[in-house]
Amino acid sequence: MRFQTKAFWLLFAMFWISGTDAYSQTPVANSSTDIYLQLKKLNVLGSVLYVAAHPDDENNGFLPYLAKEKLYRTGYLSLTRGDGGQNLIGSEQGIELGLIRTQELLAARRIDGAEQYFSRAYEFGFSKSAEEALRIWNKEKILSDVVWMIRRFQPDIIITRFPGDARAGHGHHAASSIIAQEAYTAAADPKRFPEQFQYGVQPWQAKRILWNTFNFGGNNTTSNDQFKMDVGGYNALLGKSYGELGGEARTMHKSQGEGRPRRRGQVYEFFQTLGGDAPKNDLMDGVVTGWKRIPGGEQVEVLVNTILTQYQFEKPEASVPALVQLYRAIKKLPEGNWRDKKLEETQQLIEACSALFTEATTAQETVVQGDLFNISFFLNKRREVNARLKQVVLEKFDTTVNLPLALNNNVTINKMYRVSSDKKISQPYWLEHPKAEGIFDVRDQLLIGKAENDPAYEAVYTVEIEGQDFEIRRPVQYKVVDPAKGELYQPLVILPAVEANFSKENFVSLNGSPVKVAVQIKQNDPQTEQIEADIAGAKFFKQEPLVRKGQGSGANKEMVSVFTPLSKLQNQKEELTLVPAKAHVLNGSTRVISYDHIPTITYFAPAKANLLNLNIKTVGKKVGYIVGAGDKVPQALEQLGYEVKMLSEENLSIEQLAQFDAVMLGIRASNIYEFLTNYNEVLSKYVENGGNLIAQYVKSNTVGNKRIKLGPYPFSISSGSRVTEEDAQVSFLLPEHPVLNYPNKITEKDFEGWVQERSTYQVDQADPHYVMPLAMHDTGEKQSNGSLAITPYGKGNFAYVSLVLFRQLPAGVPGAYRLLANLIALPKKP
Repeated sequence: MRFQTKAFWLLFAMFWISGTDAYSQTPVANSSTDIYLQLKKLNVLGSVLYVAAHPDDENNGFLPYLAKEKLYRTGYLSLTRGDGGQNLIGSEQGIELGLIRTQELLAARRIDGAEQYFSRAYEFGFSKSAEEALRIWNKEKILSDVVWMIRRFQPDIIITRFPGDARAGHGHHAASSIIAQEAYTAAADPKRFPEQFQYGVQPWQAKRILWNTFNFGGNNTTSNDQFKMDVGGYNALLGKSYGELGGEARTMHKSQGEGRPRRRGQVYEFFQTLGGDAPKNDLMDGVVTGWKRIPGGEQVEVLVNTILTQYQFEKPEASVPALVQLYRAIKKLPEGNWRDKKLEETQQLIEACSALFTEATTAQETVVQGDLFNISFFLNKRREVNARLKQVVLEKFDTTVNLPLALNNNVTINKMYRVSSDKKISQPYWLEHPKAEGIFDVRDQLLIGKAENDPAYEAVYTVEIEGQDFEIRRPVQYKVVDPAKGELYQPLVILPAVEANFSKENFVSLNGSPVKVAVQIKQNDPQTEQIEADIAGAKFFKQEPLVRKGQGSGANKEMVSVFTPLSKLQNQKEELTLVPAKAHVLNGSTRVISYDHIPTITYFAPAKANLLNLNIKTVGKKVGYIVGAGDKVPQALEQLGYEVKMLSEENLSIEQLAQFDAVMLGIRASNIYEFLTNYNEVLSKYVENGGNLIAQYVKSNTVGNKRIKLGPYPFSISSGSRVTEEDAQVSFLLPEHPVLNYPNKITEKDFEGWVQERSTYQVDQADPHYVMPLAMHDTGEKQSNGSLAITPYGKGNFAYVSLVLFRQLPAGVPGAYRLLANLIALPKKP
């Protein structure tokens, strides 16, 4: 799929009539009402581009109104993929979370009918100022991305979700508005980013740019003097209101816990004009949204209206001859964005009215460079139209068949196909090169903006319908029948012949002890020669040669090297890299992310690991852990030598808890599990009897509709109280407190090398029993001391920890390990 080809627009066609529900999903069944709605859309030549910062920033009730009521071409441009957010459904963070949230956005778009786009911006975490966000993102580059998308999409109206000031509530939000407003002007200026013109775009001036004001988060920016419209109507063809569709789309953001009800009734949206003349009666005031905007288009409108008038809901195939005539008429119009878009929509309607089902599938989930695999090309014409299959093409495979298509007759062609040895592996395009701090390195201009990769392979069927040839493109997909879920379609993944990576993220040497570093080599193609590798990057360790461990399983093997600290410098981190002996070996490994609400995600993690030389004393041996929204803290505890047992509601009795020196609650656990509130007295009794209970941050003071009970004494947190600068100065308010001294002396050095942020969702009000040993603040703000709240209770201790240890520990930050050990070891009364 390339921006300059018809295939680009084909794959972005409205989901009602597309051949598959995104190329990794089950094919969509197109009803007659779906077809009729898309026929009506043929007469609408208006477009809206909605712009914000993150996945879940979009207005999910408004997008389906634009796409399915007004029938505008509607796009959502999210500047980031949500990489720096939090994850409610698993332990994925960073780019892995961005991959999940990308697919959640695409799932939402399949419901609301809009299209999805992205810039290269990386979400580096919460930001309190637009200035910081623009600096870290590299404003000029992200501005060029938005200008590029405006010139490609050619929206009549641009709408921002946020204002460009503090009312946005997040530096990224405000920055998205600032960039959108500048791009609105820059896209029309031929002197701005002229290097883009070589790729076929031209300057584009949208009619106006509006801010979709809001009333949420305690901030009401709407007013009755703003332009407003009711978007809560009911669509009889769909059988749903736009509020219902919006609730379904919003609920696709499952990693963010954004499940929402299906709303019914009036819903008003308000708008403030940021550029261009203000609308008075309609968003599109002053914009020609019909065929008159194309020279010669009036006759096309007549043809479309005739098709609509004569459309037979029980016999949609009767419209095919007229649709083919319409296709030919549109093709004669002057070339341009709308002409090409309507050609593709018309072709999709012809396919839908013909009930023409085409797919290309394989029974293999993955194929390896150089491998052979079987592809099944399948076609069925399920309505009586005059059609003939002329050709099937896939890269070098080309078969001419010239076969008349009989009614409801399956046509299957099977082909063994060899993957070229230099076929690109299925790495998401924005991960092909290492990213900078705030921006992905995308070196192909034509990829910028795209939500995801092209399919690994694409089959092209040439089908003659009513005397007109049409090229029907279908991705080659992995197809399987699951006994519980039924027929499933997933992306076909291209694997490298050989891959090599470290066995885990962090290898820890405790108190000078040797540490074994394991390297895993996987030969996806068993015929490849045996591969060796070496480890680089350890300056302060003595390294023994890599030795093969056992025989491995099949084509997999593990090699181990022992590293012994040489330096007296302790609490240090070194980054290890892998040096394969052969150039064709992927310096990384396959990672698979699988959730039921999105397609299976495959990417290739780079080969790197942290080697830690830690001087840490530990107290206690056994820790119970209640998983929250997903984190990797249990692995860090095990690296420190603790025995970790995962706990659930069934384990929360005084007798069972007594075996643990400490119990930890995972991030947001109390927001997820109501049983933790119900068992708070039991957990407090565990503390009273001599246990240490450590609760990592909660996002709000409620679980469902109930107020959280957490800890032996009451406290509350504030969603706005956080320290986002990872290098913010930390002050020791209680330097003699045990958490800063026992069994490890905590110093300023332990707060060096932190990533993304210091603390989130801090305590803002607390019972006097709590003490706050630490204080910190972002630049220009008052000092806050709610990052760590501790109280003794009976013989034990309770601690609320909003310090983001869940980010620091996977990143191999030595000080985070030392703080964790001290929290577990909080002194108990005899």
